Order: sequence, then C-alpha cells, then structure tokens
Amino acid sequence: QRSYLFDPFNGVELSFLAEPFADPAILKILHAGDNDIRLLKRDYGFTFRNVFDTHRAAAILGCHYLSLATLIHEYLDVDLEKKKKVQRSEWDKRPLSEEQLKYAVLDTAYLKPLYEKLKAEIRGRGLEKEAARAFEEVIAATWHEKAFDARGYKRIRVYPLLTADQKKRLRGLLHWRFQKAREMNRAIFMVLSDQELVNLARVETLTVAGIKAECGFSAERTARFGKEILAVLKQQDAPA
Repeated sequence: QRSYLFDPFNGVELSFLAEPFADPAILKILHAGDNDIRLLKRDYGFTFRNVFDTHRAAAILGCHYLSLATLIHEYLDVDLEKKKKVQRSEWDKRPLSEEQLKYAVLDTAYLKPLYEKLKAEIRGRGLEKEAARAFEEVIAATWHEKAFDARGYKRIRVYPLLTADQKKRLRGLLHWRFQKAREMNRAIFMVLSDQELVNLARVETLTVAGIKAECGFSAERTARFGKEILAVLKQQDAPA
C-alpha cells in the first residue's frame, strides 16, 4: 500500500481531483472533513459525492472520544505517534520536514480499515439511514467568512483570575490573533494557543526579549510575531 501527498504550495495543480471527488462510484473517506470540504469548495470549486466521514460515523455509534488517534486505537489496536508540536508547526514553509510528512501520511494511512470497522458496526446496528444523512451534511458544508467574537474571552477559563490590566491585554491579543490568522489563512490555534495568549497577557518585561524569555517562545516565533505582540501589549497598556 502507498500513501500520496499532493502539495498545492509546491506547484502541484489539484484540478485533476475534481473528477474523482464528484464521482459517485468512488468512495472518499474523511475524518472530520467538513472544513476540508469547505476550503476545497472555496478555493477550487470542487463538488463531492459518496463521502464516508469516520468522525461522524463514530459519533453516531456513540463513541465518547472522537479523535482519529483514539478511534484507530480502539478499533484497530494501533497507537499513532502524532505529536502536538508537529500539528502546530509551520506548515506553510517549504520544504516540509520528514516529521511533517510522516504526520500527514498518518492522517490517512489507517482510514480505510477504520472505515471498514465503522461501516460494519453501523450496518449491524441498523444505523445506515442516520449515517447517510450525516454524510450528506458533510458534503453540503460551505465556506462562510467568520466574524470576530468580541466576547470570546469568556470561553477562556482563567480569564476571571486575571487582573484588570491583564484582561484588557488578553482581549487585545485575541483580536490580533484573529486578524493574523485571517491574514495567514490559518486556523486560529495555529497562530498562538489560548494559553500562550494568557501567558503574554501576564508578561512583565515589555520588550521582545522579555516576551521570548517569559513565554518560552522559540527564536523563530519571536522573530515572526514578537514586534507585533509587543505593539499590541503597549497599545492595551496605554491610558484610554
């Protein structure tokens, strides 16, 4: 068996995928594929038919933990070595590292045997119609530009524990992260995590070096975001 990686950031034209994606005779197996379909529709105008989503299938079967790694462990007794640091690495930089390539391959390597297990259980429990409706919802996913949630800070559990000044900083950082993610065309968590924003809100030494030291930023991340973050913090600290 082989896995193939097609890299649109490395000069690969993906238009050849339009035909198999739209072909009802070809099964497309995804895991939590809603967002993938949204982006592929937005960027390439693809249409999709005959999709099986392992995330939706597991939810229908009542699985409590729906991550791909957990399902592969439960159904196939295989432990995936997928590191969080690789997920959050710089995927827009080329060339990709061997670690990143391995991570990408592991995303699909076990999908077919997992699909076979889930499909058999769905059939055995008479849940085919419910599953078909769920897969049609995945196929129907469309892109909608997200607006900034000005009250998103309320979802951060430690927010009530911050000082008034730290809360103000955090609100400014949340807005900066949203704009940065849109500019970079990346998921918000791929810019900075909520915990990293909280750490930044608590920084005492308002210099780029202080941010690097107190938040444990790598040299690369500091070079990429340090000056912008410092400007946000100083702006929030300025008198109204």
